[in-house]
Amino acid sequence: MTWRSCNLGDVITLKRGHDLPSDSRHEGDVPVVSSSGITGFHNQAKAEPPGVVTGRYGTIGEVFYLERDYWPLNTALYVVDFKGTHPKFAAYFLKNALRDYQSDKAAIPGVDRNVVHSFKVRVPDSDTQERIASILTAYDDLIENNRRRMGLLEESARLLYREWFVRLRFPGHEHTRIVNGVPDGWRKLTLGNICTDTREMVSPESLEPDSPYIGLEHMPRRSISLADWGNAEQVTSSKLRFSTGDILFGKIRPYFHKVGIAFIDGVVSSDAFIIRPTSADLKSFVLMAVSSDGFVADTSQAMKEGSKMPRADWKQMVRYPVVVPPEGLLADFTETITSITDQLRNLCFQNQKLRTARDLLLPKLMSGAIEV
Repeated sequence: MTWRSCNLGDVITLKRGHDLPSDSRHEGDVPVVSSSGITGFHNQAKAEPPGVVTGRYGTIGEVFYLERDYWPLNTALYVVDFKGTHPKFAAYFLKNALRDYQSDKAAIPGVDRNVVHSFKVRVPDSDTQERIASILTAYDDLIENNRRRMGLLEESARLLYREWFVRLRFPGHEHTRIVNGVPDGWRKLTLGNICTDTREMVSPESLEPDSPYIGLEHMPRRSISLADWGNAEQVTSSKLRFSTGDILFGKIRPYFHKVGIAFIDGVVSSDAFIIRPTSADLKSFVLMAVSSDGFVADTSQAMKEGSKMPRADWKQMVRYPVVVPPEGLLADFTETITSITDQLRNLCFQNQKLRTARDLLLPKLMSGAIEV
């Protein structure tokens, strides 16, 4: 095993991504990659695989690896020349190099590729690169498998809600009369009848540095699992306290569809609503109702037009009509969804442990402290 000292620019060459406004995108299967990963799709590509992409602005230090044609956005940097470096190793190598990156641009902190190219680094021979990449990839493969399982579980929950509460094909629907537009025995209510928006403000000084913090950047689109979070050491202004089981709804540009259930206690950006059901037996129903396509679309149409960006309007959201089934049917639905969210929680914490183990191993492998 041999290592050489050089500049990072001798190992890989980074280039700024390309502009692609939302209104210029066309339906397709080419992933559009920003500083926070895949954020949409297009019908044309700007780069071929293998792809290694990291953020210029926004989420700094995250690195994404792609094995298909893609479009790197202008908020990102991507590798245009691997210079003989193993591509998977290059992704982990860049992630390690950016761990402690500090920008000297105070107004708009970001990654300067010329500065990154000048980093002094040590790089192992090709065989060692391949072995290091194989070790770290094993962790990421397990994480990705868990993500796929979570995606399937979430889709099964959405399908059940759609079948029972949108199409009204619930157990026994064949023998149930429709009265005034709803099944006989069901209650016609509004969202405001079954949940509240809680707003307990917390100052940064009152938080422990390792307290979980969820910002909009941690909330994935179209997912009921809030499986990622930061910590309170990055909090500089008052936030909202939430509890395990609360539902967080991103109020900025609600059509981004950022809504899900919290698996931990913590604080969240004031750019989110904390939705809490009025009773435990309504928790699963409220979760699936406010994360449904119909509710998000309705909320997006009734946005407040702010000076910078449109926001969801809670006063409008509480008027959203819902139909609540009888106690027995609600209990059956709750049992199924609770089983799904319990599995999602377990997979979420498995992935947290895998990421922690991988990130502890990464600098040791990249420094040669652990031989492979």
